[in-house]
Amino acid sequence: MTNPISDGIWPTMITPYNSSNKIDYSALEKMIDWYIDRGVDGLFAVCQSSEMWHLSLKERRELTNFVAKTTAGRVPIMASGHVADSLDDQIKELQLLADAGVGAMVLVTNRLAALHESDDTFKTNLDRIIRALPETLPLGFYECPYPYKRLLSPELLAHCEETGRFYFLKDTSCNLNHMRAKMEAINGKLKIFNANAATLQESLKIGISGYSGVMANFHPELYVWAVRNWRRGDDLVDEAFDMIGLASVIERQFYPVNAKYHMQLENLPVELYMRGADISQFTDSEKIEVQQLRRTIKRLMERLLQ
Repeated sequence: MTNPISDGIWPTMITPYNSSNKIDYSALEKMIDWYIDRGVDGLFAVCQSSEMWHLSLKERRELTNFVAKTTAGRVPIMASGHVADSLDDQIKELQLLADAGVGAMVLVTNRLAALHESDDTFKTNLDRIIRALPETLPLGFYECPYPYKRLLSPELLAHCEETGRFYFLKDTSCNLNHMRAKMEAINGKLKIFNANAATLQESLKIGISGYSGVMANFHPELYVWAVRNWRRGDDLVDEAFDMIGLASVIERQFYPVNAKYHMQLENLPVELYMRGADISQFTDSEKIEVQQLRRTIKRLMERLLQ
């Protein structure tokens, strides 16, 4: 099978809610158009940015299905969303989600083995999951940081690629040496995407296929421009990547609320509500930082597109 995951920018989508704490599908529809209008290459739905740990299985399925229907083939989508502790429950979740119209199903690495368990346990559990899912369904991995970060070793990644089922890895190591070792261990069927902004430029030089991370919820157009032009290697490209790295420190603030606030500034009808934190803790100074970031990126984009 040809890899269905295109190189480039895959935002980790956030979930909008209304004042009743329900998913706001009207706002989500406009968000999807906003991502696509800014040139993203695909969408990663139902992930940590989506607050998948705070969504019911019914909501995760409905959310996945809505994104698939709304994109209507304009860009490919992939989704995660298996959050259960027991493997049997995870398989049930994945089977239900796999039928929601995604182009690829992404497995969360820390769900396949506990913190104290070995890669052998990971392989055993992975084999059960693979056998339970349709053979024609492309699979991927997400090294989700919560509840603990389980990075795949180069050897384990190579083993997974050899199954012939895996096409994607969202790497969260934030470490170029780790990414390089993974790249050297695989044969090219599986694509690795970097979730870290600061290392993105150098990671592209070693063969990383693109970016899949939270900052594409703020200024996906900057990432699109940078990843499509990085081979130029001129001062303007370097400036774009310097800004990408510097701007990413804002993700350590009140994310994803600050990303939703940024979307409000982009005239999207997105409320700030989230389920995992008290949004009253989002301060005025944090709002000003988002405003300043947006103005700075807008000025830079004007120069990049001249």
